[in-house]
Amino acid sequence: MESKAILNLASLITDDFAAATQLIYKSKGRVIITGIGKSALIANKIVATLNSTGTPSIFMHAADAIHGDLGLILKEDIVICISKSGNTPEIKVLVPLIKSSKNKIIAITGNPESFLGQHANYILNAFVEKEACPNNLAPTTSTTAQLVVGDALAVCLLELRGFSSNDFAKYHPGGALGKKLYLRVKDISSVNQKPKVTPNTNIKSVIVEITEKMLGVTAVVENDEIIGIITDGDLRRMLTKVDDFSGLTAKDIMGNNPKRIQADAMAIDALELMENNDISQILVEEHGKYAGIVHLHDLIKEGII
Repeated sequence: MESKAILNLASLITDDFAAATQLIYKSKGRVIITGIGKSALIANKIVATLNSTGTPSIFMHAADAIHGDLGLILKEDIVICISKSGNTPEIKVLVPLIKSSKNKIIAITGNPESFLGQHANYILNAFVEKEACPNNLAPTTSTTAQLVVGDALAVCLLELRGFSSNDFAKYHPGGALGKKLYLRVKDISSVNQKPKVTPNTNIKSVIVEITEKMLGVTAVVENDEIIGIITDGDLRRMLTKVDDFSGLTAKDIMGNNPKRIQADAMAIDALELMENNDISQILVEEHGKYAGIVHLHDLIKEGII
């Protein structure tokens, strides 16, 4: 029943939706979103979505508004009122007060003919035929419809603003999502140790370097440039082939043309490179010089995976 109601919302869109979107987009003020009961909870979610996608918004409870919180509304702010019936007592008191301050009102309501609908500047129709509640009482389908209308409004504003993934990262710096959007390779490699040997380093010293730096790998470097790589696996394979490795050096067992990534690349790109090549470490370069190592465990630790 809820899914059918959502599909029907597309048929209810009028020019008011585009006009309301443009009003918010061109406004120098904020969006104040108000409601009561379950609609107030939906209003809070829409506020959060708008704020995270570049449209400054504030929640104002309809009941609190008529007891002092009207002071939240500034001259250039736009008010979105959410109400299924559009006829609740709080809305009937609140709407004239908002209009007296000449703030524009956008209604998200299931009843365009209601008091709210008749006094709003723009109507976003969130009509539902029936609640999913078997008694047709508990707000279920109606609040879902309100939420979808709010999401549609937020997405349209996001597209109008040209809101990019980089912009999104600024508003979501915490957690795995934020790190995927802003964490760079150098942010990880700079705190790791930097194992390196020269082509002529003897095998015993190579083993010591890999062991001490605890990354399971070392770069083979000449004039600060990467020319090869030696991993734990390379050492194990060497031991299956020779009994005496005292005369061997790094260049005898290193892998040539190792996979590498630029220091300013995104960490998520390092993960993709590791996955595509079935490797667990990757060498880092900066301006053509060896700059460190990123290990798969680093990405796991940062929550990228």
